[in-house]
Amino acid sequence: MASFKITGDRRLKGEIQPQGAKNEALQIICAVMLTKEVVTIHNIPDIRDVNQLISLLGDLGVKINRLSPSSIQFQADDINLEHLESEDYRIKAAALRGSVMLLGPMLARFRKGRIPRPGGDKIGRRKMDTHFLGFEKLGATFSYDREDGGFYKVDADNLKGAYMLLDEASVTGTANVLMAAVMAEGQTTIYNAACEPYLQQLAKMLNRMGAKITGIASNLLRIEGVSELKGTEHTILPDMIEIGSFIGLAAMTQSEITIKDCQIPELGIIPDVFSKLGIKMEFRGDDIFIPAQEHYRIENYLDGSTLSVADAPWPGFTPDLLSIVLVTAIQAQGTVLIHQKMFESRLFFVDKLIEMGAQIILCDPHRATVIGHNREAQLRGIRMTSPDIRAGVALLIAAMSAKGVSIIDNIEQIDRGYQHIDSRLNAIGAEIIRL
Repeated sequence: MASFKITGDRRLKGEIQPQGAKNEALQIICAVMLTKEVVTIHNIPDIRDVNQLISLLGDLGVKINRLSPSSIQFQADDINLEHLESEDYRIKAAALRGSVMLLGPMLARFRKGRIPRPGGDKIGRRKMDTHFLGFEKLGATFSYDREDGGFYKVDADNLKGAYMLLDEASVTGTANVLMAAVMAEGQTTIYNAACEPYLQQLAKMLNRMGAKITGIASNLLRIEGVSELKGTEHTILPDMIEIGSFIGLAAMTQSEITIKDCQIPELGIIPDVFSKLGIKMEFRGDDIFIPAQEHYRIENYLDGSTLSVADAPWPGFTPDLLSIVLVTAIQAQGTVLIHQKMFESRLFFVDKLIEMGAQIILCDPHRATVIGHNREAQLRGIRMTSPDIRAGVALLIAAMSAKGVSIIDNIEQIDRGYQHIDSRLNAIGAEIIRL
């Protein structure tokens, strides 16, 4: 198990480039299974989850030609379906939650899909019902074999378009059902679809491959099925979660940072939420400049009541940034209620922040109240463990702002979602040593 040793209380200065979006990359890379032709993808992040997925595709027979560190050609013209039944596949796919999005493409093209119960973050229950209910609407049969290591299996003699109202606006569920529907016979209507930029990017890529999808960027998608798809070229967006993390980091450490090439129109309300914490930002073209701030003040509502920041389906605030907002509020002036609606275990890392000296009241598994220090007290370095990707980076931000030295164990969780985060931050003045 690797660790970070962080010497805190250092101000950073300089430019930093966000990586390609992790959540988009997992969907886009799974979609290469939909065609025999070459698909070229650019701006792929060099992170554990994405690299594991690429390795998994290689095991299935996908040809992988790396053009550069961030650009890869994929060609899925000779897939070994027997590998789906192997122990090696079970072990590798179970270690990666994003592997579930292989089911839709496999079902569309080969009329069968197999996936073990996927792993990933331990942030609470993450049910799979949306995926399989959608597949069943298209005519697939579903089974779950508990004896066989917990394998999900879907099969279909023929996929036919259908109307469906998703039980929740699941991002991965929508992506999976959408990829299955593009090659189903007739028209499919997906209502209550997720519409995050990741989904918009996936739908646009599928249309370039020959799919017929309308309603992109809305929660009502219509898909006219086609018999086959062709190759294409696609560039992944910058990671909006990393961009939000850098905004919070700059505020907490009183640093002057320019975040490059952010594609600001794709960030939705993310900059607005950080502005409500009092963080100043300047948009310079597609770059975000955050000046060094001694103080930042949390806004109240118009009636004077305490600000609440809650997650919601897009275009609401992404749950992946609530941990960052929470840690950033520690040194703000004022109070904010953080309401994590989707995952009941995602706020449990706040005990480490409290041990560092933060004023946080964990109201219940979903809500925490942060009373800002306004720089009147400084966090202190401690030893802690990263429970999931986003909490891990929140703890890293806390450690970088703290007095003294902190150790963060289990940084494999951080590496799953943030590309070379230690060397990139060290380049602008941080002091992070990988142990």
